[in-house]
Amino acid sequence: MVEASVIAVLVATVLLMLWRWLGSRRWLVLALVWLVYAIYEVLMAKRVLCSGECNIRVDLLLLYPLLLGDTLWVAVSEARRALKRRREMSHDGARH
Repeated sequence: MVEASVIAVLVATVLLMLWRWLGSRRWLVLALVWLVYAIYEVLMAKRVLCSGECNIRVDLLLLYPLLLGDTLWVAVSEARRALKRRREMSHDGARH
């Protein structure tokens, strides 16, 4: 099974590519949040942040929904922003 830290790094990599491609700082901030989560997962796996009973991860009931919700929120808001810009550009082009 793939570790959560590897998945988090992969998601952060995709988000960093979106930041470089689209230029919105929201993607950068979100990528950094995913990287912090990846570090957190590594520290949990190495038992630095837990006493030894790391099998029951109640913290993930909060972390996963927050990470996924933030990612979805940024994706939807950026898509809406892009559509709005596209509409404004097409209206400006029709006027001239």
